[in-house]
Formats: sequence, structure tokens, C-alpha cells
Amino acid sequence: MIRVEALRLGTRRARLTREDARAVLCALGALLVLSLIGAAMVGSVSIDFTRAFDFAHPESADFVIFFRSRLPRVLLGAVVGGGLAAAGAALQALLRNPLASPDVIGISGGASIGAIGVLALGVGGPAWILVPGAAFVASLATLAAIVRLSTVHGRLNPYSLLLVGVIANTIAAAVIMLVTALVDSLRAQGVLIWLSGSLAQRPYSLVALVTLLTVAPAIVLWTQAQSLNLLALGEETATQLGADVDRVRTVSFLSSALLVGASVSVSGVIGFVGLIVPHCLRLAFGSDQRLLIPAAFLGGAVFLVWADAAARTLFAPTEIPVGVLTALCGGPFFVFLLRRQEEGRGI
Repeated sequence: MIRVEALRLGTRRARLTREDARAVLCALGALLVLSLIGAAMVGSVSIDFTRAFDFAHPESADFVIFFRSRLPRVLLGAVVGGGLAAAGAALQALLRNPLASPDVIGISGGASIGAIGVLALGVGGPAWILVPGAAFVASLATLAAIVRLSTVHGRLNPYSLLLVGVIANTIAAAVIMLVTALVDSLRAQGVLIWLSGSLAQRPYSLVALVTLLTVAPAIVLWTQAQSLNLLALGEETATQLGADVDRVRTVSFLSSALLVGASVSVSGVIGFVGLIVPHCLRLAFGSDQRLLIPAAFLGGAVFLVWADAAARTLFAPTEIPVGVLTALCGGPFFVFLLRRQEEGRGI
């Protein structure tokens, strides 16, 4: 069985040379640049491209809309989408389960409790700093608890991890319902908006900070790509081939959790990006993590940038939360993957 899996993995790698991988990443990078510009031009209000780039008149309406409203938003969407997709690709390889995604491991739920605590208590200070800060700290605390509860005899158990993640999300949902029931209607509305996922009204300084907290863990994940490929053959085989399974799991899981925590802390709960993008790219280019992780980062960025553009324009001038749109796309996709997996097992 191991030999068959090894042959399959070798066949997938052979299909894609280093030159092909470079071409794929360059194409995705170019698509991302075009998407950033194109999505920033799209909105409920039409703007003139020439006037938007007229730096001699920085107070013009077109310049302000493009550079102060839309561009920070699409940049944040790219960073958040890339982080969630890269984390999803790594988690699916780490747990050897195509249905695994950042939403499942419980980090999103923990981050939600932190942000909602600030919103519900009405803590004084700039919300754009306090809410993401509280969400990020809560995500790290949740991560520590999940890792501790999922460690059996000194080793991180991936199956326990999934179960603990589901329980953590369930507890988080109960806490959120309790908070919304106790606070006044205005604060409850703010909680609901945050939970729906949004990329609006974020300054460049926060975008830069989230970019740093997202790109660094993604690079760390990329350094583990070869070991994640070996894990696809099974723990025993990976160990025999020289992979330090415990170290790979710890580094990959911590990096993925940091990606999710940083993303959720500023955007709220945006689900299924880490499920849809890695799976589609895996079908297109194979499961070699050396390509899949960076491709997922770029592909996730493109996906969320255009999902947010659609959320801003589909029902203009009314804007729907981007998290609602990704959930509407991701829910049926998850069911499709689940049915496909069951049929493959002959269930």
C-alpha cells in the first residue's frame, strides 16, 4: 500500500517540473496584481482611472475613494485570503484529510470570543486596534489550550486535534449567543457584523502589520513543504525517510494557527477559503506542497479579493458581508467534497 502511494506521489511530482512550478506561481502573481487593481476600481460608485492616479490632486474624490477606501481593503483581502488558504493547504496535508480547514481547528472561535468581548464591553479606545488585538491574543490562548488538550503522551494527536477544535468552536458559539443575549441591541448588531466577516475601514498601518504576521508564518510553512510531502506517505514511512514528524507537526500547526489568528483578528470569521482554494489547486496542479502552499497563498488572495468585490457590488448600494458570500459558496462545496470522499470509500 505504501509503495502504491509513493508511486502515485512520484507521478504527481513528475508532472510538474521546476520550470512549470515557476510559471504557475508567476501566472498567479500576475493575476493577483491585476486583481488588486481591478477590484479597487470596482464599487458602488464609479471612478475615473486617470483621475484616481492623479497624484497632483490627492483630495479629488476619485483619488480618495481609490487610495483611502478601496485599496487598503483589497490589500487586506489579499493578505487574509492568502493566509487562510495557505493554512488550509498545510492543515489538509498535516492531517491527511481534504476536509480539514482553519475553521475546524477552533482558532476562529477563540478569536471571535476575544473580539466580541471588546465589542460587548465597549472598552474605550480605538476599535481598529483593540478588536483585532483582543482577537489575536484570544486566538493564541485558544491555540495553547487546543495543543495542550490534543497532546497525548507528549505527542500531538491530529485526530484529537480535530475533535478538540470542534468542541472549541461549539463552546465559542455558545459564549457568543450568551453575550449577544445580554448586551443591548446596538452592541449586539456590532457583534453580528463582526461575525459575518468584513474587510472594510482598515488603515494602511494595520494592513502592514497583518501582512507581516501573515507572510512570515506562510514562509515557515513553505520551509516544511518537503516534510509535509513525506507525511502524505504515512508517519512510519516519513520517519524512515528522515522526517522529524513531531517537529514538522508542531511547526506546521503553530504556523497555521498564527495565520488563522492574524487573519480572523482583522476580518472576522470568513469561512471556507482554506477549504475551497487548496482543493481546487490540488486538482489542477497536484499535491506537492512545495508548489501548493505558495500557490494557495496567491490563489486565496485572488479568491477573497474578488469575493469581496462581489460582496460590494452584487446588491449595490447595499453591501453584504464577504463572510456570508464565502459561506454560501463553501457550504455546498463542503457537501460535495464529503459526498465524493464517501463514494471513494464505498460508503
